[in-house]
Amino acid sequence: KEKLQEQLGLPVNRNTPMLAMVSRLVENKGIELIIRILDELLTHEDCQFVILGTGDKGYEDWFRELQWRFPTKVSVNIYFSNDLAQKIYGSADFFLMPSIFEPCGIGQMIALRYGTVPIVRETGGLKDTVRQFNKYDNTGNGYTFANINAHDLMYCIKRALAEYDNIQIWNMLQHNAIRSNFDWKKSASEYIDMYKQLLA
Repeated sequence: KEKLQEQLGLPVNRNTPMLAMVSRLVENKGIELIIRILDELLTHEDCQFVILGTGDKGYEDWFRELQWRFPTKVSVNIYFSNDLAQKIYGSADFFLMPSIFEPCGIGQMIALRYGTVPIVRETGGLKDTVRQFNKYDNTGNGYTFANINAHDLMYCIKRALAEYDNIQIWNMLQHNAIRSNFDWKKSASEYIDMYKQLLA
């Protein structure tokens, strides 16, 4: 994380939570929701935001301006680099995917493998792979919200940042994230169980 902060020109502090996106900058990826909350989030919360991707010119320009306004908190990278993407997946604390529509979604699964906690909207493959974390019974591997609503996304992020500050809770959550299992044997077993219930 500290090496990535240095590479991106951000203040180097391992304790500052880093939120990241590796995404096409298009409407169905939930970019409008992100745009509605980032000013308030970056003004009031001690965190960093990193984005990598290209897309609609209007969105690209908006993120460039955001970096100009918050140079010590934001790194905007309007291009694609697999090398940088892997560094982001492996270094960020949270991975944002507030998609309006996401049939499968690969980013959240890559993030989980690295122990980077996803914050996602409950749609398509995101709903299937990310479960809301519950600190009381240590279940779940990320943070989720259901509605296409910027306030719900903001609440989700603030909850995540609050729990990040508790090292015991954060360690539990990262452990759950890394242990997430998406192999075909598990999927096949779940289908068999479902069919058995239907036939019973």
